[in-house]
Amino acid sequence: MKSALSRHRRVLAALLVAVAAAFALAATRPHTDGVRVPVAARDLAAGAVLGPHDVTVRLLPAGAVPAGVVDRPTGRALSGPVRRGEPLTDARLRSSGLLDPRDAAAVAAPVRLADAAAARLLHTGDRVDVLAARGEGPLPARTVASAVPVVAVPRPGPDTDEGALVVLRTTREQAAALARASVDSRLSVTILSN
Repeated sequence: MKSALSRHRRVLAALLVAVAAAFALAATRPHTDGVRVPVAARDLAAGAVLGPHDVTVRLLPAGAVPAGVVDRPTGRALSGPVRRGEPLTDARLRSSGLLDPRDAAAVAAPVRLADAAAARLLHTGDRVDVLAARGEGPLPARTVASAVPVVAVPRPGPDTDEGALVVLRTTREQAAALARASVDSRLSVTILSN
């Protein structure tokens, strides 16, 4: 009787090992059903423009695919930081134009900074305060626009004596204040943490 019981235990143990091995093989095999979703190939910073090496494709179960997945994210800028493996959705990407068409209150305001080297520190997606300072007199610099995002940093031209251009997303009122300040003041920025 002991030998029969021992034989059944061995058969049962062998069967359990075979089932465990089958499950392990099934888990390592790529799933053939699912949805191909573009995801970040590595950790990416806010404002980064996605290149081919920044995006990879993963197969996700249909129920795990988030709403707003973007089919072709390369060439678009990130609105915030993205972690490796995170699906790329419309909430994580800026619109293809300078402004999001859903934000009717925003305008793109070109601003000429007095120091061209300061503009080279800026990237799309950075948030800045714009300061205005008059060249003469003891008046302190004043903040003209607060926490406005950079939407473009055009390549500087050959003449950097007149500063460098950046494009900011502002309200109409902020854009008017920036235009007024640029008439008699030198504009600069402070970069805020994202």
